[in-house]
Amino acid sequence: MDVCSRPAGGREAEASEEASLRALESLMTEFFHDCTTNERKREIEELLNNFAQQIGAWRFCLYFLSSTRNDYVMMYSLTVFENLINKMWLGVPSQDKMEIRSCLPKLLLAHHKTLPYFIRNKLCKVIVDIGRQDWPMFYHDFFTNILQLIQSPVTTPLGLIMLKTTSEELACPREDLSVARKEELRKLLLDQVQTVLGLLTGILETVWDKHSVTAATPPPSPTSGESGDLLSNLLQSPSSAKLLSQPIPILDAESEYVCSLALECLAHLFSWIPLSASITPSLLTTIFHFARFGCDIRARKMASVNGSSQNCVLGQERGRLGVLAMSCINELMSKNCVPMEFEEYLLRMFQQTFYLLQKITKDNNAHTVKSRLEELDESYIEKFTDFLRLFVSVHLRRIESYSQFPVVEFLTLLFKYTFHQPTHEGYFSCLDIWTLFLDYLTSKIKSRLGDKEAVLNRYEDALVLLLTEVLNRIQFRYNQAQLEELDDETLDDDQQTEWQRYLRQSLEVVARVMELLPTHAFSTLFPVLQDNLEVYLGLQQFVVTSGSGHRLNITAENDCRRLHCSLRDLSSLLQAVGRLAEYFIGDVFAARFNDAFTVVERLVKVTLYGSQIKLYNIETAVPSVLKPDLIDVHAQSLAALQAYSHWLAQYCSEAHRQNTQQFVTLVSTTMDAVTPLISTKVQDKLLLSACHLLVSLATTVRPVFLISIPAVQKVFNRITDASAQRLVDKAQVLVCRALSNILLLPWPNLPENEQQWPVRSVNHASLISALSRDYRSLKPNTVTPQRKMPLEDTKVIIHQTLSVLEDIVENISGESTKSRQICYQSLQESVQVSLALFPAFIHQSDVTDEMLSFFLTLFRGLRVQMGVPFTEQIIQTFLNMFTREQLAESILQEGSTGCRVVEKFLKILQVVVQEPGQVFKPFLPSIIALCMEQVYPIIAERPSPDVKAELFELLFRMLHHNWRYFFKSTVLASVQRGVAEEQMENESQFSAIMQAFGQSFLQPDIHLFKQNLFYLETLNTKQKLYHKKIFRTTMLFQFVNVLLQVLVHKSHDLLQEEIGIAIYNMASVDFDGFFAAFLPGFLTGCNGVDANQKNVLGRNFKMDRDLPSFTQNVHRLVNDLRYYRLCNDSLPPGTVKL
Repeated sequence: MDVCSRPAGGREAEASEEASLRALESLMTEFFHDCTTNERKREIEELLNNFAQQIGAWRFCLYFLSSTRNDYVMMYSLTVFENLINKMWLGVPSQDKMEIRSCLPKLLLAHHKTLPYFIRNKLCKVIVDIGRQDWPMFYHDFFTNILQLIQSPVTTPLGLIMLKTTSEELACPREDLSVARKEELRKLLLDQVQTVLGLLTGILETVWDKHSVTAATPPPSPTSGESGDLLSNLLQSPSSAKLLSQPIPILDAESEYVCSLALECLAHLFSWIPLSASITPSLLTTIFHFARFGCDIRARKMASVNGSSQNCVLGQERGRLGVLAMSCINELMSKNCVPMEFEEYLLRMFQQTFYLLQKITKDNNAHTVKSRLEELDESYIEKFTDFLRLFVSVHLRRIESYSQFPVVEFLTLLFKYTFHQPTHEGYFSCLDIWTLFLDYLTSKIKSRLGDKEAVLNRYEDALVLLLTEVLNRIQFRYNQAQLEELDDETLDDDQQTEWQRYLRQSLEVVARVMELLPTHAFSTLFPVLQDNLEVYLGLQQFVVTSGSGHRLNITAENDCRRLHCSLRDLSSLLQAVGRLAEYFIGDVFAARFNDAFTVVERLVKVTLYGSQIKLYNIETAVPSVLKPDLIDVHAQSLAALQAYSHWLAQYCSEAHRQNTQQFVTLVSTTMDAVTPLISTKVQDKLLLSACHLLVSLATTVRPVFLISIPAVQKVFNRITDASAQRLVDKAQVLVCRALSNILLLPWPNLPENEQQWPVRSVNHASLISALSRDYRSLKPNTVTPQRKMPLEDTKVIIHQTLSVLEDIVENISGESTKSRQICYQSLQESVQVSLALFPAFIHQSDVTDEMLSFFLTLFRGLRVQMGVPFTEQIIQTFLNMFTREQLAESILQEGSTGCRVVEKFLKILQVVVQEPGQVFKPFLPSIIALCMEQVYPIIAERPSPDVKAELFELLFRMLHHNWRYFFKSTVLASVQRGVAEEQMENESQFSAIMQAFGQSFLQPDIHLFKQNLFYLETLNTKQKLYHKKIFRTTMLFQFVNVLLQVLVHKSHDLLQEEIGIAIYNMASVDFDGFFAAFLPGFLTGCNGVDANQKNVLGRNFKMDRDLPSFTQNVHRLVNDLRYYRLCNDSLPPGTVKL
C-alpha cells in the first residue's frame, strides 16, 4: 500500500513511477547477476548515481519503497534518502522536508513487521539522520515518537532499535555537524537519559517478573539452596542473596528478543553517559539478573533435552542475554572516574558479580568446574574475564579498603576460575589478571613500607598456592595433555611460538611472586628442579659405547616418553631458575647468598656434565624427539647460568676482598664446560648459548684470572689459528667480542697501576692482527679487472672481518678512555685499509653499506682516539666520493641497499655536527651544501620515505648544535634583551632548511611529519626558534597556514593534538598578529564557504590565549569549516542561501 498521498499529476505520474520501478528492479537484478560484466556494472552504477543526483528523485524512491518487494531496490532507495539527508538537506525546500519527515516514519510503522531486518534498520537510521539535523526545532516530536513506540507493547522492539540508533548517531556524531550542533545534541540526549533508563528498567523488570511467576514451582536444581557462607559474606544482606538464588525464568522468544534489544541499548548508553544517580540500584540488580543467564547451564541442558532445534537455538539466545548483560556491566566498570555517591553502587555490583563467579566455579559432584566452564558460551567467559580484569586493574585499590569486601575469598574464586579455563587463551587472560594483582601488591608495598608484613601475611597463602599451581601447569609431569596441544613451530608477531608464550607468561607470574615472597618461592621451585636434575644426571649410567660413538641405552617406548617429559620439564624449570636470578643480587646478596650459591653450583655441575659426556652428539632410540630435548636442556642450563652473571660479578667483588677459592673454581669449571662447545661440530643453538655465556663472563663478571685459565687460552688459540675452521658468523662475532673484552675491559676493584695495560695492549694488538690478517692484505686494486682474487671472495673477507671489528668497537664505545685507546691502536691499520678500499667499492652498495656501518661505529665510539687530522681525512674522502651522481645512483637504485648507504653516510655526518668545540665547524658549509643542493633535490619529490628521516635529523642536529653558525649572540644583545636583535648569518642556508621542513608537512608520510614537527618544537623550546626575527616575520604564519590546512584536509589525523599545540606555540609568539591579520586572511582565502559563514567562523574563534581554550578553538574552526563546505557542496546549483 502507498503510505503517503500521491503528488498531483494523476495516472500518468503513477504510470511513469510504475515503469521506473520495473526498470529499476530489472537493472538491480542484472547488476547482481553472476554473468554481468564489470563494464556493464559500471554503466549501471553511473545510471543509478545520476538518477540519485536529480532533484526530486526522493519522490520516486518513496513510491519504490512502498510498492516493491525487491531488497536491492529498497536498499538503493534508502541510500538515495541517506545521501539527500546527510549531504543535500540544506537545499531541500521546507515543504519537501515536512513531507519526508511525515512519510518515512509512516512507512516504517506500516511495514516494520514484514521488512527484512537490514532494510528496517537502514530505514530507522535514515529517520534518525533526519532527527540529527532537525530535532527539536523542525522535528519536535522525533524523540517523543521513539518513547511512545517503546511504551506500546506492539512496537517496543522497533522503539528500542530506534533508541539504540539514536544513541549511536547523536551522542558521538561524525564530523558532518558543526561543533555547536554536536554540543546541543549531547545536551538534548542527556536531558532524556533519566526517562530512557527508567523505561528500559521497566521493560526488563516486567519481563523478569512476568516469567518468574510462571516459574513459581522450580524444578529441583543444584542452585536453589546456594546461599553458603561465602555468599552471605559477599552480599551482606540475606535478601539479595535470596533474590539471586531464585531459579532463572524460562522466556518466550518474543520476550527474549525485547530483552536483548533493551540490553544492547543500555550497553551503548553506558558507553557515553556519566556515572550518576540515574543508574539506579534497581536497574543494576535487573542487569545482574540477566547476567545469570550466561552461567545457567540448566537452561541450556533443558533446551537440548527437549530436543527440537528451536529449543537449542533458545538455549543459545539465553546465553546471549548473559553476554549482553555482562557487556553493560563492563561498560560501567571501565569508567575510572567514580563519583563518591556511586561507590556504593560499585560495591553492590562487585558483590553481585562475585555471586556469579561463585556460581560458575561451585564444585558439585555432577559437574567438575572445568566441564561447567566448557559448557558456557565462550563469549560469556570472555566478558566475565574482562570484568575481572577491570575489577583488578581499575577498582581493586578502591574496594580493598572496604572491610565488608572479602578480597581473599575473591582470590580463592579467581584461582578456581583461572585453573579451570577450558582454552589456552582464557588461561592467558587470567594469568594477565594475576600479574595485574601482583603488580598492585608490589607497588602497594613499595609506597607504604610499614605495611609490608601485614599485606604479605594477608595474601601469603593465596600467593604460594598460585605459585605452586602455575609451576605445575608448565610441567608435562602434571599437565601433559594440555601442553602437547601447544604449537612450538609457528612464530607469532612477537617472534615466539605458542609454547614459548605460555612458558614466558607463566614465568612472569613466578618471578613476581618471587619478588614478594623470595624464601617461599625458592623453597617451592628448587626441590622440583632437583628432582628433574637427578633424572638428567643419572643418564650417564645408560650411556654405552657403540661402533659409531656413544648411544643412550633407553629404548622402551614408555621409558622414552617419560624421559622426554622429564627433559622438557627440566628445560622449563631451568628457565624459571634463570628468570629469578635478579632476586639474589643488590641489597639482598648477603642474605640470600647460600640459596644462590646452591643454584649456581648445581648449574655449573650440570653444564660441565653435559659437555663432558657430549649428550648433544649421542645416539638415541627416538632421535627426532630425544636429541632436540637433550640439546635444549644443555642450552638452557648455559642460559640459566648466564642469567646469574650479575650475581657472579657481585660475588667477584666480594671474593676479591676474601680471595676465595670457591669463586675461582666456579669460573674455571664454567670455562671447562664452555670451551668444548666452541666448535663447528656443535649445533648452532648450543654453540650460541655457550658463546653468550662466555661474553657475560668476559664483560659482566671480569675476573682478573680469566685470561690465565687454560680453557680460555684454548679459545684464543682456536680463534687466532688461520687453519681452524671459522664458526658461523654470529658465534664468531660473539667469541671475538668476549676475547677482546677480556683484554680491554678494566678489572673491577683494582687500581690503574695494577691493570697490566702494557701486556694486555700487546695481546690485544696480536688478537686483532690475527683476526684482520686477510683483510689487511687487500689492496684498492683488488676490485680492478686484473685482480688475483674473485670479487665474491673479496666481499666475503670484507664482510667477515668488518662484522667482527665493528662489534668489538661497538662494545667498547661506552668504556674508559684507556680501553678505547688500546682498541684504536690495535685497529688503526684496518681502519686505514678500509678508507683506502672505500673508493674502489663505491659502486658495490652491499660493500659500501658494511664499510659505512663500520665507520659510523668508529665515529660514535672512537672519534676522540682517531684524532682530528685522520677524522677530517675520512669526512673529506666521503664528501668527495658522494657526488650528486653517486647519490642519485644510490638513492634511485632498486632495492634498499643504496638508500641504506646514503642513510649511514648521513648518520656519520650527524655525529660530526654534534661534536662540541670548533674542530669540525669548517665542514658545516660543505655539509649544508651536500644536504640542500645534492641530497634534498633528489628525495624531495619522491613519495618514498627512504633517506628523508635521516636527512631531516641531520638538519635538526646541525641547527641544534650549531645555532651560533646562524645566530651570532653577543653579550651586549643578551644584556639588552628585546632591544637588539641577534645578528643573523648564513641567512639563505637557514631559509632553505626551514623551507624544506615546511615542504615535508605537505607530504603524506605521517612518521616524517611527526618527527619534523617534534624537531621544530624542540628548536623552539631550546633556541626560541619561533621568536627569531627571520622566522617571525617571514615564516611564522606560513607554517601556521600549512598546519591548519593539514587539519582541514584530515591527512594526518592521528597527530591532531600535536599539530594543535604547535599552532598554539607559533601563534603565541604574536597573538595580536594572529587574531588581527592571520585569521581574517586565512578565512578570506578559504574556498567553498560564503562571506556569512566566514564571519561566523571568525566570530566563533574566541580570543583565548591559554593553550586548552586556543586548541579547542582551532579544532572547532577546522570542524565547522569542513561542515560548511560539506553543506555547500550539497546545495543544488543556483540555490539562494538566506
